[in-house]
Amino acid sequence: MKQRSMLIDITRCVGCGACMEACMQAHGHTGSIDEVKDLSPTALTVLVEREDLYVRKMCMHCLHPTCVSVCPVGALHKLDDGPVVYEAARCLGCRYCMQACPFNVPRYEWDKAVPGVAKCDFCAERWKHGDIPACAAACPEAATVYGAREELLAEAHRRIDANPDAYYPHVYGEHEVGGTSMLFLSPVSFEQLGFKHSLPLEPLPMRTWAALSHVPDVISIGGALLLGIWWITKRRQDVAEAEAAERLAAAAPVSPKEVVHDTHETT
Repeated sequence: MKQRSMLIDITRCVGCGACMEACMQAHGHTGSIDEVKDLSPTALTVLVEREDLYVRKMCMHCLHPTCVSVCPVGALHKLDDGPVVYEAARCLGCRYCMQACPFNVPRYEWDKAVPGVAKCDFCAERWKHGDIPACAAACPEAATVYGAREELLAEAHRRIDANPDAYYPHVYGEHEVGGTSMLFLSPVSFEQLGFKHSLPLEPLPMRTWAALSHVPDVISIGGALLLGIWWITKRRQDVAEAEAAERLAAAAPVSPKEVVHDTHETT
């Protein structure tokens, strides 16, 4: 099955906020987008102004999501065609996903009695009815385009090649952390716009498994060390107890029977 993606061309975004409004409506959230400054449980995508440009923030829907790899109960999982979705009923509230996300996306519902995690779900429910993501459908300038990832990558590189003066020569999300479903084009370096620029190119779950693969060795070595420490401590304790017993025996008074017995022997 083809991976679905969105290509977000920052050069075309006018900052109208239609994507934010559409996202809030699609997920049953209310409020004014003018009051939204960052991602939250009710604002799953936001526009941030940087250097007279407007930058979208949302879940990147990694091809190899770290949040999925660290979730102990499978509350987060990736669908075959792209979206990384969340099942609140399974969530333990451990918030490992928040710590693991390289893009700092998931938000915790602190104000709820039974809190969960909130993030963009790529409008996975809309897909079931043949609809495209709400933000892409609402964009009046085609700054957000939805389609197959391979086709959108080809389109992104075509735009860069056709107009190199208008674009920074990089498609953000093509290779970062193994690739993401959200692809970005920009007229300036992504570092200038606040994008994470020091991310590895390999999938982060590979690093997780590389670390976990050494756990048996650590346990074995640690177990041997602990056993050695226990033996030394126990040996010292036994020696101390034996020496104490000898001192007590030496200091104990001689019984009358022993005195009589010694006298008879002398006689």
